Amino acid sequence: MSDVASDVPVPVERLLQLATAVFVVVLALLVASAVTAPVTNLAVRVGLVDEGTNGRQLLRTVIQFAGFLGAVLGYLAATDGWSLLRVSRPTPWEAGLVVGGGVGLLGFQYGALFVLREVGLMTAENQAVVPAGDPVAYYLAMIVLSLLVVGPVEEVLFRGVVQGGLRRAFDAAPAVLIASLLFGLVHLSALEGTAGQRWAYVAVVVVLGCVLGVLYERTNNVLVPGLAHGVYNAAIYAVLLSSTI
Repeated sequence: MSDVASDVPVPVERLLQLATAVFVVVLALLVASAVTAPVTNLAVRVGLVDEGTNGRQLLRTVIQFAGFLGAVLGYLAATDGWSLLRVSRPTPWEAGLVVGGGVGLLGFQYGALFVLREVGLMTAENQAVVPAGDPVAYYLAMIVLSLLVVGPVEEVLFRGVVQGGLRRAFDAAPAVLIASLLFGLVHLSALEGTAGQRWAYVAVVVVLGCVLGVLYERTNNVLVPGLAHGVYNAAIYAVLLSSTI
């Protein structure tokens, strides 16, 4: 274990770190929710984007993840927890892990979906993959946002802050698993489908989160899971894009 305070009983320290992890995730969700709708609606009112368009949907995504990042950075500033974010320039080996990890995650997802279909189960649909307008333009934009915004920001939160904080009281395996469970659960609100389909989707996401957590654990560099996550998301949109051309 790492950084467990010697004067605090281990069970208490673990409970405190678990509560802190949940608090940070809830904080990020609340801040993102508080800013996304008002700012997006303001952009529509002033004519920056039109209602029911890809532009509005993409802007909403950017604002949402800006809210996530703002909440995380605010938490780190308030708690002086910057040491949780272990960041460095990826080495050539780490760059290989980014590409291999992203492709491997995509392969796992399609394999898991195939197995689930074979046993009569389907997963829910994530609303983020449904364009509001021209699908080609939307998927191209989401490839860029996945690489530069979505993947890195989610990993800063779930691997950097949440998993990093849990590692102060837990060994690697439970820290990775708990962070991945929280990562899977936050996707529930964006899913459309039956309860079984939504939970099947969450289960797949939890496994994907565990892979990303291991990447962070092995490299001590949040950019590796962040970019691997971005590559994975971008690859999904690239597959969707190819189906529309």
